Amino acid sequence: MSRNIKLIQAIKDKGKNIEAEMSFFDHLEVLRWHIIRSVIAIIVFAIIAFTFYDFVFEEVIMGPKNLDFWTYRMMCKVGHAFNLEGFCVEKIPFNLINTDLGGQFMLQINSSLLMAIAMGFPYLLFEVWLFIKPALTDVERKSAQGFVVYATILFLIGALFGYYIVVPLSVNFLANVSLSDEIVNQITIDNYLSTIATLTLGCGIIFLLPILIFILSKLGIMTPQFMRASRRYAIVIILTIAAIITPTADIITLLTVSAPMFLLYELSIMVSANVKKKKDLAEQEFYNTK
Repeated sequence: MSRNIKLIQAIKDKGKNIEAEMSFFDHLEVLRWHIIRSVIAIIVFAIIAFTFYDFVFEEVIMGPKNLDFWTYRMMCKVGHAFNLEGFCVEKIPFNLINTDLGGQFMLQINSSLLMAIAMGFPYLLFEVWLFIKPALTDVERKSAQGFVVYATILFLIGALFGYYIVVPLSVNFLANVSLSDEIVNQITIDNYLSTIATLTLGCGIIFLLPILIFILSKLGIMTPQFMRASRRYAIVIILTIAAIITPTADIITLLTVSAPMFLLYELSIMVSANVKKKKDLAEQEFYNTK
Protein backbone atom coordinates (compact mmCIF):
# COMPACT_ATOMS: atom_id res chain seq x y z
CA MET A 1 0.00 0.00 0.00
CA SER A 2 2.78 2.38 0.98
CA ARG A 3 4.60 1.53 -2.25
CA ASN A 4 1.52 2.49 -4.29
CA ILE A 5 1.24 5.78 -2.42
CA LYS A 6 4.91 6.54 -3.04
CA LEU A 7 4.50 5.63 -6.74
CA ILE A 8 1.49 7.92 -7.10
CA GLN A 9 3.35 10.75 -5.31
CA ALA A 10 6.38 10.24 -7.57
CA ILE A 11 4.15 10.47 -10.65
CA LYS A 12 2.60 13.69 -9.32
CA ASP A 13 6.03 15.19 -8.58
CA LYS A 14 7.21 14.21 -12.06
CA GLY A 15 4.14 15.85 -13.56
CA LYS A 16 4.84 19.05 -11.61
CA ASN A 17 8.45 19.03 -12.79
CA ILE A 18 7.39 18.55 -16.42
CA GLU A 19 4.86 21.37 -16.06
CA ALA A 20 7.53 23.63 -14.56
CA GLU A 21 9.96 22.74 -17.35
CA MET A 22 7.33 23.47 -19.99
CA SER A 23 6.57 26.78 -18.29
CA PHE A 24 10.28 27.63 -18.30
CA PHE A 25 10.62 26.78 -21.99
CA ASP A 26 7.45 28.76 -22.74
CA HIS A 27 9.10 31.79 -21.14
CA LEU A 28 12.20 31.20 -23.22
CA GLU A 29 10.06 31.06 -26.35
CA VAL A 30 8.37 34.34 -25.44
CA LEU A 31 11.74 35.93 -24.70
CA ARG A 32 13.08 34.67 -28.03
CA TRP A 33 10.33 36.45 -29.95
CA HIS A 34 10.89 39.67 -28.00
CA ILE A 35 14.58 39.51 -28.93
CA ILE A 36 13.77 38.73 -32.57
CA ARG A 37 11.39 41.70 -32.85
CA SER A 38 13.96 43.97 -31.18
CA VAL A 39 16.68 42.86 -33.60
CA ILE A 40 14.35 43.44 -36.56
CA ALA A 41 13.56 46.94 -35.27
CA ILE A 42 17.28 47.74 -34.92
CA ILE A 43 17.93 46.46 -38.46
CA VAL A 44 15.10 48.64 -39.84
CA PHE A 45 16.44 51.76 -38.08
CA ALA A 46 19.98 50.89 -39.21
CA ILE A 47 18.79 50.70 -42.83
CA ILE A 48 17.14 54.12 -42.45
CA ALA A 49 20.36 55.59 -40.99
CA PHE A 50 22.39 53.92 -43.75
CA THR A 51 20.07 55.38 -46.41
CA PHE A 52 20.47 58.92 -45.08
CA TYR A 53 24.12 58.48 -44.15
CA ASP A 54 25.26 61.77 -45.69
CA PHE A 55 23.16 63.63 -43.13
CA VAL A 56 24.18 61.27 -40.32
CA PHE A 57 27.89 61.74 -41.05
CA GLU A 58 28.00 65.45 -41.87
CA GLU A 59 25.48 66.77 -39.33
CA VAL A 60 25.53 64.25 -36.47
CA ILE A 61 28.95 62.59 -36.36
CA MET A 62 31.01 65.54 -37.61
CA GLY A 63 28.86 68.15 -35.87
CA PRO A 64 30.94 68.47 -32.65
CA LYS A 65 34.11 68.93 -34.75
CA ASN A 66 32.74 71.91 -36.71
CA LEU A 67 33.09 75.41 -35.28
CA ASP A 68 29.53 76.28 -36.35
CA PHE A 69 28.12 73.58 -34.05
CA TRP A 70 25.22 74.89 -31.93
CA THR A 71 27.07 74.55 -28.62
CA TYR A 72 30.13 76.44 -29.84
CA ARG A 73 27.96 79.25 -31.20
CA MET A 74 26.15 79.54 -27.86
CA MET A 75 29.48 79.58 -26.01
CA CYS A 76 30.67 82.45 -28.21
CA LYS A 77 27.46 84.40 -27.56
CA VAL A 78 27.81 83.88 -23.80
CA GLY A 79 31.48 84.85 -23.95
CA HIS A 80 30.71 88.07 -25.85
CA ALA A 81 27.77 88.92 -23.57
CA PHE A 82 29.75 88.58 -20.33
CA ASN A 83 33.18 89.54 -21.71
CA LEU A 84 34.65 86.12 -20.95
CA GLU A 85 38.00 85.72 -22.67
CA GLY A 86 38.72 82.31 -24.13
CA PHE A 87 35.10 81.15 -23.79
CA CYS A 88 34.55 81.30 -27.54
CA VAL A 89 35.84 78.23 -29.38
CA GLU A 90 38.13 79.41 -32.15
CA LYS A 91 39.79 76.17 -33.25
CA ILE A 92 39.52 72.41 -32.85
CA PRO A 93 43.03 71.35 -33.94
CA PHE A 94 42.91 67.71 -34.90
CA ASN A 95 42.59 65.71 -38.10
CA LEU A 96 40.62 62.52 -38.53
CA ILE A 97 42.44 59.63 -40.17
CA ASN A 98 41.63 56.07 -41.17
CA THR A 99 44.27 53.37 -40.61
CA ASP A 100 42.38 50.27 -41.78
CA LEU A 101 41.60 49.20 -45.33
CA GLY A 102 37.94 48.62 -44.50
CA GLY A 103 37.83 51.32 -41.85
CA GLN A 104 35.54 53.76 -43.65
CA PHE A 105 33.08 51.05 -44.62
CA MET A 106 32.99 49.73 -41.03
CA LEU A 107 32.53 53.32 -39.86
CA GLN A 108 29.39 53.52 -41.95
CA ILE A 109 28.11 50.21 -40.58
CA ASN A 110 28.96 50.90 -36.93
CA SER A 111 27.62 54.45 -36.91
CA SER A 112 24.39 53.28 -38.57
CA LEU A 113 23.97 50.64 -35.86
CA LEU A 114 24.63 53.20 -33.11
CA MET A 115 22.06 55.54 -34.62
CA ALA A 116 19.64 52.61 -34.83
CA ILE A 117 20.09 51.84 -31.12
CA ALA A 118 19.50 55.49 -30.21
CA MET A 119 16.40 55.78 -32.43
CA GLY A 120 15.05 52.37 -31.49
CA PHE A 121 15.55 52.73 -27.74
CA PRO A 122 11.85 53.50 -27.06
CA TYR A 123 10.82 50.36 -28.92
CA LEU A 124 13.39 48.29 -27.02
CA LEU A 125 11.90 49.58 -23.77
CA PHE A 126 8.44 48.67 -25.07
CA GLU A 127 9.58 45.08 -25.71
CA VAL A 128 11.04 44.90 -22.19
CA TRP A 129 7.71 46.12 -20.80
CA LEU A 130 5.77 43.53 -22.81
CA PHE A 131 8.02 40.78 -21.44
CA ILE A 132 7.74 41.70 -17.75
CA LYS A 133 4.11 42.85 -17.81
CA PRO A 134 2.50 39.36 -17.53
CA ALA A 135 4.51 38.67 -14.34
CA LEU A 136 3.15 41.76 -12.59
CA THR A 137 0.05 41.99 -10.46
CA ASP A 138 -2.77 44.37 -11.36
CA VAL A 139 -1.56 46.83 -8.72
CA GLU A 140 2.02 46.66 -10.00
CA ARG A 141 0.87 47.14 -13.60
CA LYS A 142 -1.16 50.17 -12.59
CA SER A 143 1.73 51.73 -10.67
CA ALA A 144 4.15 51.06 -13.55
CA GLN A 145 1.97 52.66 -16.21
CA GLY A 146 3.92 55.14 -18.29
CA PHE A 147 7.20 53.26 -17.80
CA VAL A 148 8.07 53.39 -21.51
CA VAL A 149 7.09 57.06 -21.85
CA TYR A 150 8.99 58.28 -18.78
CA ALA A 151 12.06 56.17 -19.54
CA THR A 152 12.09 57.39 -23.16
CA ILE A 153 11.83 61.03 -22.09
CA LEU A 154 14.64 60.66 -19.55
CA PHE A 155 16.86 58.82 -22.03
CA LEU A 156 16.20 61.44 -24.72
CA ILE A 157 17.03 64.31 -22.35
CA GLY A 158 20.19 62.54 -21.22
CA ALA A 159 21.30 61.75 -24.78
CA LEU A 160 20.71 65.36 -25.90
CA PHE A 161 22.59 66.62 -22.84
CA GLY A 162 25.46 64.29 -23.65
CA TYR A 163 25.57 65.21 -27.34
CA TYR A 164 25.14 68.98 -27.04
CA ILE A 165 26.97 69.61 -23.76
CA VAL A 166 29.32 66.81 -22.73
CA VAL A 167 30.61 65.85 -26.20
CA PRO A 168 31.53 69.35 -27.46
CA LEU A 169 33.09 70.36 -24.13
CA SER A 170 35.18 67.17 -24.11
CA VAL A 171 36.16 67.47 -27.78
CA ASN A 172 37.10 71.13 -27.40
CA PHE A 173 39.19 70.55 -24.28
CA LEU A 174 41.01 67.43 -25.49
CA ALA A 175 41.68 68.83 -28.96
CA ASN A 176 43.26 71.99 -27.55
CA VAL A 177 45.55 70.23 -25.08
CA SER A 178 49.04 70.72 -26.51
CA LEU A 179 52.26 69.59 -24.83
CA SER A 180 54.44 70.60 -27.76
CA ASP A 181 54.11 72.18 -31.19
CA GLU A 182 55.93 69.14 -32.54
CA ILE A 183 52.95 66.93 -31.70
CA VAL A 184 50.10 66.97 -34.22
CA ASN A 185 46.75 65.48 -33.27
CA GLN A 186 45.89 62.74 -35.76
CA ILE A 187 42.81 60.99 -34.34
CA THR A 188 41.49 57.76 -35.81
CA ILE A 189 37.90 57.93 -36.93
CA ASP A 190 37.09 54.86 -34.79
CA ASN A 191 38.33 56.60 -31.65
CA TYR A 192 36.38 59.75 -32.48
CA LEU A 193 33.14 57.84 -33.12
CA SER A 194 33.63 55.75 -29.97
CA THR A 195 34.06 58.89 -27.85
CA ILE A 196 30.91 60.53 -29.20
CA ALA A 197 28.83 57.35 -28.87
CA THR A 198 30.06 56.56 -25.34
CA LEU A 199 29.40 60.05 -24.00
CA THR A 200 26.00 60.41 -25.69
CA LEU A 201 24.56 56.98 -24.89
CA GLY A 202 26.26 56.95 -21.47
CA CYS A 203 24.52 60.17 -20.44
CA GLY A 204 21.22 58.81 -21.77
CA ILE A 205 21.53 55.68 -19.62
CA ILE A 206 22.62 57.64 -16.53
CA PHE A 207 19.50 59.80 -16.81
CA LEU A 208 17.43 56.63 -16.26
CA LEU A 209 18.43 56.71 -12.57
CA PRO A 210 14.95 57.79 -11.31
CA ILE A 211 13.39 54.81 -13.12
CA LEU A 212 15.88 52.43 -11.47
CA ILE A 213 15.23 53.96 -8.05
CA PHE A 214 11.47 53.63 -8.61
CA ILE A 215 11.84 49.91 -9.34
CA LEU A 216 14.16 49.34 -6.36
CA SER A 217 11.81 51.28 -4.08
CA LYS A 218 8.87 49.17 -5.26
CA LEU A 219 10.86 46.06 -4.38
CA GLY A 220 11.68 47.50 -0.95
CA ILE A 221 15.43 47.52 -1.66
CA MET A 222 15.79 51.31 -1.69
CA THR A 223 14.34 53.79 0.80
CA PRO A 224 14.44 57.60 0.92
CA GLN A 225 16.01 57.47 4.38
CA PHE A 226 18.91 55.41 3.06
CA MET A 227 19.40 57.73 0.07
CA ARG A 228 19.41 60.84 2.27
CA ALA A 229 21.90 59.25 4.68
CA SER A 230 24.11 58.21 1.76
CA ARG A 231 24.10 61.61 0.07
CA ARG A 232 27.76 62.34 0.85
CA TYR A 233 28.82 59.00 -0.63
CA ALA A 234 26.58 59.64 -3.64
CA ILE A 235 28.41 62.92 -4.27
CA VAL A 236 31.74 61.10 -4.44
CA ILE A 237 30.29 58.40 -6.72
CA ILE A 238 28.69 61.00 -9.01
CA LEU A 239 31.96 62.94 -9.33
CA THR A 240 33.77 59.68 -10.07
CA ILE A 241 31.27 58.71 -12.77
CA ALA A 242 31.43 62.21 -14.26
CA ALA A 243 35.23 61.97 -14.36
CA ILE A 244 35.01 58.59 -16.12
CA ILE A 245 32.51 59.58 -18.80
CA THR A 246 34.25 62.90 -19.46
CA PRO A 247 37.88 62.14 -20.27
CA THR A 248 39.04 65.66 -19.43
CA ALA A 249 40.78 67.38 -16.55
CA ASP A 250 38.66 70.48 -17.06
CA ILE A 251 36.82 71.33 -13.83
CA ILE A 252 34.11 73.24 -15.74
CA THR A 253 33.28 70.18 -17.83
CA LEU A 254 33.30 67.98 -14.73
CA LEU A 255 30.88 70.24 -12.86
CA THR A 256 28.69 70.68 -15.95
CA VAL A 257 28.28 66.91 -16.22
CA SER A 258 27.91 66.24 -12.49
CA ALA A 259 25.34 69.02 -11.81
CA PRO A 260 22.44 67.25 -13.64
CA MET A 261 23.42 64.00 -11.93
CA PHE A 262 23.08 65.68 -8.53
CA LEU A 263 19.62 66.88 -9.57
CA LEU A 264 18.75 63.36 -10.74
CA TYR A 265 19.79 61.98 -7.35
CA GLU A 266 17.57 64.46 -5.53
CA LEU A 267 14.73 63.65 -7.94
CA SER A 268 15.28 59.95 -7.21
CA ILE A 269 14.94 60.65 -3.47
CA MET A 270 11.58 62.32 -4.16
CA VAL A 271 10.50 59.32 -6.28
CA SER A 272 11.50 56.87 -3.54
CA ALA A 273 9.72 58.98 -0.90
CA ASN A 274 6.55 59.02 -2.99
CA VAL A 275 6.65 55.22 -3.37
CA LYS A 276 7.15 54.76 0.38
CA LYS A 277 4.31 57.17 1.14
CA LYS A 278 1.93 55.18 -1.06
CA LYS A 279 3.08 51.94 0.57
CA ASP A 280 2.47 53.33 4.05
CA LEU A 281 -1.01 54.56 3.07
CA ALA A 282 -1.87 51.17 1.60
CA GLU A 283 -0.73 49.38 4.76
CA GLN A 284 -2.67 51.81 6.95
CA GLU A 285 -5.84 51.27 4.93
CA PHE A 286 -5.34 47.51 5.11
CA TYR A 287 -5.10 47.50 8.91
CA ASN A 288 -7.97 49.99 9.30
CA THR A 289 -10.32 47.73 7.34
CA LYS A 290 -9.65 44.80 9.70
